[in-house]
Amino acid sequence: MDSTLNDTNVWTALVTPMQENGDLDLEDLATLIHKQDEAGNGVLILGSTGEGLALGYEDKRQVVHTATSLNIDVPIMVGVGGFNLREQIEWIESCQEFGPDAFLLVTPLYAKPELQGQIEWFKALMDAANKPCMLYNVPSRTGSWLEKQALATLSDHPNMYAMKEAGGSIEHFQAYRMAAPSVPMYSGDDGWTPYFSLNGCRGLVSVMANVWPKATHRYVELCLEGNTRDLVPHWKEPIASLFSVSNPIPSKVLLKEKGWIKSSTLRPPLTDKDLKDTKRLLKADESITKWYEENKVK
Repeated sequence: MDSTLNDTNVWTALVTPMQENGDLDLEDLATLIHKQDEAGNGVLILGSTGEGLALGYEDKRQVVHTATSLNIDVPIMVGVGGFNLREQIEWIESCQEFGPDAFLLVTPLYAKPELQGQIEWFKALMDAANKPCMLYNVPSRTGSWLEKQALATLSDHPNMYAMKEAGGSIEHFQAYRMAAPSVPMYSGDDGWTPYFSLNGCRGLVSVMANVWPKATHRYVELCLEGNTRDLVPHWKEPIASLFSVSNPIPSKVLLKEKGWIKSSTLRPPLTDKDLKDTKRLLKADESITKWYEENKVK
């Protein structure tokens, strides 16, 4: 496995910039990826934050092609999500011509498979991939939990890289760690990272790194060093502001306010019209900017 992946403590679940008419804005996409590269954050494209399920096949290919063609040092991971196994295998095979560094594999959407169904699903996807794979547990979105025994069974697959845990509790995080001690665990929740880091997580797959790439990188460094005491009080409200309405609406709105993208347009069923006021976001941005200046490595 590429040592770059093992050295990546922050993966940014990147938004997908769009023009006002809903078409992709590949120029802004490249701008955002370069900002993550500057911060040293790996880039996850076409996850739920990247509106991967709202994009058509050709749009997704353009995103992968753009991301993998840039002259950057950080790795690129591609999201794989849905409930049609054949389509997901075809998607993985299509992506591989562009040479991404890894894939993110989420539990099947809506179907709620049991243990054997999950094992067969993930094994088929990992067999199709010639790259490392991160498994993703996010029951609030998929409707089902990744079975702990499925993770244990799959832990010795040659393409197993890591797990992203977004179940929202220390107890579940610890249970996955115990089920598969050899699998590196990443926090899938920005706010839980200080707690997960004290229980052995490798890093964070982050939403907030979209808008605060360098500050988030420093936040995770401090978490992994065990210096978490002052993080939660300072970061709790800024993180909450990014989830005041459905992700990634607040992130796109703040990115536009910061001048990093030209439009905060999203694909239906999401819309930036659901965020009525930007004052909370702008206050959060001011707070984190100040925090970073006080806590960055001199």
